[in-house]
Amino acid sequence: MKEEKYTITGMSCSACSAHIEKAVKKVPGIRTVAVNLLTNSMLVTYDETVADAAAIIAAVTGAGYGAALPGSAETPLPATNELQTLKHRLRVSIIFLIPLVYIAMHTMWARLFGLPVPAAVASCLDGSQNAVTFAFSQFILLLPIMYLNRNYYITGFTNLYHRAPNMDTLVGLGSMASALFGIVAVFRIGHGLGTGNLALVQTYSTNLYFESAGMIVTLITVGKYLETKAKGKTGAAIEKLMNLSPKQATVLRDGKETTIPLSRLQVGDELIIRPGERIGADGVISQGYTGIDESSLTGESMPVEKGPGNTVTAATLNKSGTIRVIAERVGENTTLSQIIRLVEHAGAAKAPIAKIADTIAGIFVPAVISIAIAASLLWYFLFGADPEFSFSIGISILVISCPCALGLATPVALMVGIGKGAENGILIKSGEALETARAIDTVVLDKTGTITEGHPEVTDVLPRHISAEQLVSLAVTMEAASEHPLAEAVLTYGKQHAIVPRPVTALQPLFGKGIKVTYQNRTYYAGNETLMQELHIPIAPIKDRLQELTAAGKTPLLFASESEFLGLIAVTDKEKPTSAAAIAAFKQLGLTVIMITGDTLRTARALQKRLAIPHVIAGVLPQDKENHIARLQSSGHKVAMIGDGINDAPALARADLGIAIGAGTDIAIESADAVLMKSDLQDAVTAIRLSRAVIKNIKENLFWAFIYNIIGIPLAAGVLYPLYGIKLNPMIGAAAMSMSSVCVVLNALRLRFFHADRMTAPHRTPPVSERPLPPETAAYAYTLHIQGMTCHHCVQHVRQALLRTEGIQSADVSLKPAAARITAARPFLTPELSAIIRTAGYTLTAMTDDRPTGETTVVTIQGMTCQHCVQRVKTALQSLDEVQSVTVDLAAHTATIIGSRAFTPDELAPVIKKAGYTLLHKK
Repeated sequence: MKEEKYTITGMSCSACSAHIEKAVKKVPGIRTVAVNLLTNSMLVTYDETVADAAAIIAAVTGAGYGAALPGSAETPLPATNELQTLKHRLRVSIIFLIPLVYIAMHTMWARLFGLPVPAAVASCLDGSQNAVTFAFSQFILLLPIMYLNRNYYITGFTNLYHRAPNMDTLVGLGSMASALFGIVAVFRIGHGLGTGNLALVQTYSTNLYFESAGMIVTLITVGKYLETKAKGKTGAAIEKLMNLSPKQATVLRDGKETTIPLSRLQVGDELIIRPGERIGADGVISQGYTGIDESSLTGESMPVEKGPGNTVTAATLNKSGTIRVIAERVGENTTLSQIIRLVEHAGAAKAPIAKIADTIAGIFVPAVISIAIAASLLWYFLFGADPEFSFSIGISILVISCPCALGLATPVALMVGIGKGAENGILIKSGEALETARAIDTVVLDKTGTITEGHPEVTDVLPRHISAEQLVSLAVTMEAASEHPLAEAVLTYGKQHAIVPRPVTALQPLFGKGIKVTYQNRTYYAGNETLMQELHIPIAPIKDRLQELTAAGKTPLLFASESEFLGLIAVTDKEKPTSAAAIAAFKQLGLTVIMITGDTLRTARALQKRLAIPHVIAGVLPQDKENHIARLQSSGHKVAMIGDGINDAPALARADLGIAIGAGTDIAIESADAVLMKSDLQDAVTAIRLSRAVIKNIKENLFWAFIYNIIGIPLAAGVLYPLYGIKLNPMIGAAAMSMSSVCVVLNALRLRFFHADRMTAPHRTPPVSERPLPPETAAYAYTLHIQGMTCHHCVQHVRQALLRTEGIQSADVSLKPAAARITAARPFLTPELSAIIRTAGYTLTAMTDDRPTGETTVVTIQGMTCQHCVQRVKTALQSLDEVQSVTVDLAAHTATIIGSRAFTPDELAPVIKKAGYTLLHKK
């Protein structure tokens, strides 16, 4: 099957789109057809072995419309040119309409409002003797108006010939009938003057309808102009996306910087992106560090720190440093282009609710023409009305009964809603998905990567018999040599604290229990409780703590030597900062929330308790998730499945609404109906709220479109005339019809004010223990006062930025007060730390040096080989009086001593020798 999008010309209402769909569906091999009146587009899915583009275009042309593939020579001019054309038509039409209306109605205005009639006008136009001049001058002024708006007649009568009458048919019939009646009236006036029948002259002089013929098409053009102008705003999100790409790119070729048009960019080119420039391709940073503003694609205002090896996306903004990027996807293959195609596809596809309007539009126009003819005949033959009255009844029905508002009710709201979703980093693939989201009553959430971050982190460091630093150093060394799933968490924690792994002599996996490592001629073990029991290593004193950690959903890693227990490190996959708020919001929307996970029930229960999740399904294999979704559906539930879009693909496809929560570059997940660019669960809440707002708006539009016709047609037919003498003038009918379409579009545009309100996360139970490595291991300490942090996410962002900086060993960041206390292995100056904070998106307002005051003594020590040596030297030096702090650097073989005075080599040498090492010299 092949899917293609076509540009359609000549449509004016939903009757047009319904007729085109009917014509194209007759082409062999066509599977689906969706014509969008708002975007003048058609989305066709067909078997390319049976049908082709030429056959499809021929079917549209045969139905009386135009069709072309986007980018072809036949593609019509853009909407901006259409707006200019309508503006010109409207301006010139009004220039001729004003004198036309004045000539036709000046005597009535004089009678009703007392407006004086100039003598020159009266002498030329008033009285039976001037009846021909009065009528013919109106006819002359009407001709340019009809010529300028000839499309209504050409298209309207062409469609009538093809037995597919539409809005233009109604307008063309009403206007042309009024003009023809006026021409007949001119002949009747001439006959009256020739025979001396002044009564006949008087009758037809006051019932010419030339002004109605001109007023009808002019007012319809007013409505079209306002409608086109308003419709142009509905594609604002797509237009903004299209304008994001830079026009040029600076690339490095043959060692020289060259500026080229973006269209000439090739895969493999190395781009140079300076601060303030947008990135022209998807790629990987090869050199440099910076903060990238991805708000244009994800809606997330916080810059994201990037460095060598990190991916970047086209159209995002480089905020700080100069970087080099190797282009991997360019042109139509970039993430931005995929997003634009996805949003356009969604706008072109029909929602089920649109079928209501399509069904009615297919029979509406023929029914209106029949009603107009029948009403005219009834008034003339049954009620004895004169021809002029009966004629005006028919015209009024024709011009007031336009189905344009019906045709716009659904697509304009869908386009605005889908565009609004794109602005907030929510990509909705179809109008059907948007409508389905409203009916969802159950939300199934995958745990890993959806509720949680998707990667484990160290939360607890609990040493025994050794220091925390020694325990982490041992753990990093052991896990670096293993393939344990949680090893990455330990290694990341070690990197954050500037602890590097040491080489091991031997490693032996103990499957299902842990690992055995030989390191510095000693044997160490890392694993679970079962391993400790087999080694007969007592862990009774920490049994209670192990149960606490397990109950909290954490995985403890136990470390021991051959003879004693050395400590444990707990690891867990932390929940995302916004998960608790999102789950609370789902419940506020009246949805049943279920977490599904492959973890054990105990781990699932721990997360359930922390986040107040009503229901959990644990121990589920990825391939079995689909069965659980099907079971819920068979119970009568409308189910939304939210997962990472890869492992959960079968479940996403099975669900009534599949929402893929993943990184911005993973937007082409076929199994999902919507994609959350920011990996934020709260965006799923926003998607459901947006769906409800859009469907409510569509129903409002349909109500007003229906009620307008339900009231307008009987009123135009004169049902109130016998009782109250109320009869709808054709000009008023034309104005009302035009404004109905404008009102529908303006009502849909209210969706542009939809806000993605986010709830504040409820209180989360803190972890059992979060003990960072002791800050006294660093030689330098600073307190940073930071401006701009507003939430827990900000705190984490600042902390990560600091810990990624070489030399910073720990960072304790708080929101109230907004500050960070860091410890470092080297001194930092204010400008350097200010740049780090600024890259993260915040401002350093003040910095204080928290190091102890006193004299600094730095000595070089021989013989240290491991962290045990470091600890022994440090303990020995701290035993001296007047010592305030000691920092030992194993790599540099130095010790930095801060005290109330300086220390001499003679004082330090004996202490260091007693610890088993040698003092070389003093710096």
